[in-house]
Amino acid sequence: METDERVNQLPELIATGSPAELVPVLSAMAREGRLAGELAELTRGQLHRLADTLGDQEFADLLGEMEPVDAAELLTRLALHDAADVLEAMDPDDAADVVGEFDEYDANRILIEMEPVEAAELRELLSHPPETAGGRMTPAFIAISPDLRADQAVVALRQLSAQAETINYVYVTDDSDQLIGVLSLRGLVLSPPETPVRDAMVSDIVTVPIHADQEEAARILMDHDLLALPVVDDQGRLQGIITSDDVQDIIEQETTEDIERLGGSAPLEEPYLRASPFRLVRKRVGWLLILFLAQAYTGTVLAFYEDTLEAVTALVFFMPLLIGTGGNAGSQVVTTIVRAMAVGDVYFRDIFRIVWKELQTGILLGAAMAIAVFARSLMLGVGVDIGVVVSLTILAIVIWAVTVGAILPLVLRQLRVDPAVVSAPFIATLVDGTGLLIYFTVAGIVLGLN
Repeated sequence: METDERVNQLPELIATGSPAELVPVLSAMAREGRLAGELAELTRGQLHRLADTLGDQEFADLLGEMEPVDAAELLTRLALHDAADVLEAMDPDDAADVVGEFDEYDANRILIEMEPVEAAELRELLSHPPETAGGRMTPAFIAISPDLRADQAVVALRQLSAQAETINYVYVTDDSDQLIGVLSLRGLVLSPPETPVRDAMVSDIVTVPIHADQEEAARILMDHDLLALPVVDDQGRLQGIITSDDVQDIIEQETTEDIERLGGSAPLEEPYLRASPFRLVRKRVGWLLILFLAQAYTGTVLAFYEDTLEAVTALVFFMPLLIGTGGNAGSQVVTTIVRAMAVGDVYFRDIFRIVWKELQTGILLGAAMAIAVFARSLMLGVGVDIGVVVSLTILAIVIWAVTVGAILPLVLRQLRVDPAVVSAPFIATLVDGTGLLIYFTVAGIVLGLN
């Protein structure tokens, strides 16, 4: 039976209360990204019956497949004690993300309904900013004493594995919870039974501070090819771990934010289809106003060179081409540099190497564009002198645009400003006005209009 047909029968499957038939349909919907939308169409009664049929753990796993905002919306439609039971069955980091979508009043109500230990765990996770390592970590890890033997550690691992998000690594902590070592599961199993954990562990540990940005944590985990990364506080005490599946979410979120900023819009905190037009206006109007003000000086430049335009009308033909090319060249560099910074390829200390590389690139690109625009000017029959003006101008504009595009992101990062805010529209607008200044200056020199 086709998935669409089975989805249409979802209310009927819920009514019959058959988990064996429900789970495959729900899994197919999750793979196709339709799960949240389909469940949102259910009545409150159908949703309650679905949760009862699947059980807390299965329903929690289902919510774990969704965006936190969608999972939170579904939980608000359940009875408070049922929602609390489902959250207790979720992985702590996922549950914290969901609770973080509630307003303060509803979050407190549901935390009060939960078991004290699980509620305290979530409150601790929620106390950290959501985009930090502490906000992303899970406390579901396994830590053992260095005084155990390898065989005792294996026994402890069997007993505690159900509570941990991953057992790929076993962490070793002292009496004050300071992280002093780590054992891989393979290394632990292959160690002779009588080997002290202290002798088998690796003490050179890669960690991330609890207040570090989530993007930094993701980069560290990927750079060291780890399956999990321990998160420590200022005293070196183990607080939680960030796993590889968390990194996938972090990368997707950070990449989405960078792309939205590069397009001249503040990032959305919710899925696009859930954002109201008013919310979209709030996210976009600030940048549009800034770009409007920045664009205003282009008109000032044109007014200043009004006499030049009247004397050589042909100059007008090439203005859109020149400023458009400069904006495009700058946007290419900004996008490349911002992405290279995001993945840790370049830093401020590399600024001179970057500028030199982009300067060489800009000269070659500008020369290619100069040849093309000179040919275009001959085709339009505006004269060789105008062709020389636009050719020299486009060469200068491209070099200027790539230089600015290379420097600004690096400088902003040094000033602790998100370099993604140097968006492509902003660079294009900046190059518009300065490009016209370059154009009329070159025209004045070559054509003797000054």
